[in-house]
Amino acid sequence: MWDETLYAGSAAYYPHGRFPYPPELAAALRDELSLDSRGRLLDVGCGPGSLTLLLAPLFERAVGVDADAEMLAEAALQAAGRGVENADWVHVRAEELPGDLGTFRVVTFAQSFHWMQRERVAAAVREMLEPGGAWVHVHATTHRGFGEDQLPEPAPPHEAIDDLVKAYLGPVRRAGAGTLPNGTPAGEENVMLAAGFVDPRRLEVGGGRVLERSEDDVVASVYSRSSSAPHLFGERRDEFESELRALLRQASPSGRFCEHARAVELVIWPR
Repeated sequence: MWDETLYAGSAAYYPHGRFPYPPELAAALRDELSLDSRGRLLDVGCGPGSLTLLLAPLFERAVGVDADAEMLAEAALQAAGRGVENADWVHVRAEELPGDLGTFRVVTFAQSFHWMQRERVAAAVREMLEPGGAWVHVHATTHRGFGEDQLPEPAPPHEAIDDLVKAYLGPVRRAGAGTLPNGTPAGEENVMLAAGFVDPRRLEVGGGRVLERSEDDVVASVYSRSSSAPHLFGERRDEFESELRALLRQASPSGRFCEHARAVELVIWPR
């Protein structure tokens, strides 16, 4: 069942807390799928539109769907700020697809499929793809980078941040009103094969970028995660944030950080 508190309060932190998807991602999909500003894109679990808005110029129309109304409101704000006029936002759970949304040239899932009833969603979405269309999984880690070598500024102290979150929320990963003691589910490829998809193609883009981060960006990255969403801290949120900022200033008195972005993997399943 969908838990409305999963990312409660996180939407406003996404644009600064998460790394942007690299421009190479759009270029790679354009070339691989011969995209030419025709047809429609469906981005399932679109959040605040991070991927939807990057890919929208490659299509006649882009549709982002999400179960979280706060995320969709943030997506609309981001679209307006960027002057993107060919994107629509639909408040619907993935399990309720296809609805009356029609068919699409490309359907994308970016860091979202693991939250869904995957077998049900895969079967429904396959029927929403046009013949010759493609389902694209975007596997990425956008809340944190890696490595501390050859950086112009200190890297955020991620391990210490994780320890601080555990000190406030406990050692078992939180997820909305519940917990995820075993993490999110794996076995995605088996789900796709069972739904009738075959012969995936894999691309890797955007690895090794050095991204600059401010103290506020790092704080936002913490609140952008389901396991440390703002509401989870309750009345102790101000106390937690005060300790978090003190930790960050100890690591970098200037308040500036850098880290290497991880590569993004695209898994393309043709229809």
